Amino acid sequence: MLVTFQSPTTPDVLMLRELAQYLLGIVGKQPDSRGIIQYDELPRAISRLEMAISDEEKAEIVEDALNYAALDHLCGPGNGIAQRAWPLLNMMQHADLQQADITWGVPGQDRR
Repeated sequence: MLVTFQSPTTPDVLMLRELAQYLLGIVGKQPDSRGIIQYDELPRAISRLEMAISDEEKAEIVEDALNYAALDHLCGPGNGIAQRAWPLLNMMQHADLQQADITWGVPGQDRR
């Protein structure tokens, strides 16, 4: 199932529900089927997501140093949080600059 993130500042961001729930948990939001990140919450949410990306990159550097012989790991495409979180992080940064909210929801569900 997909989750759609929307902001008036960028195109919509679609992602798998499991990833969306994980990223929402990182930024301190309940991963409900719909919700909002208000513009005044964005600086903290951006900081938390950037910290998670940084922490993952540091862990990968240590892992690479310990497993330097595993060239296929070093040369393979990244599948970490940085690559997967970038569209949402980009949306958050644009929304923060323009003081806009971000909403999310599961397409096709009732939006009462």
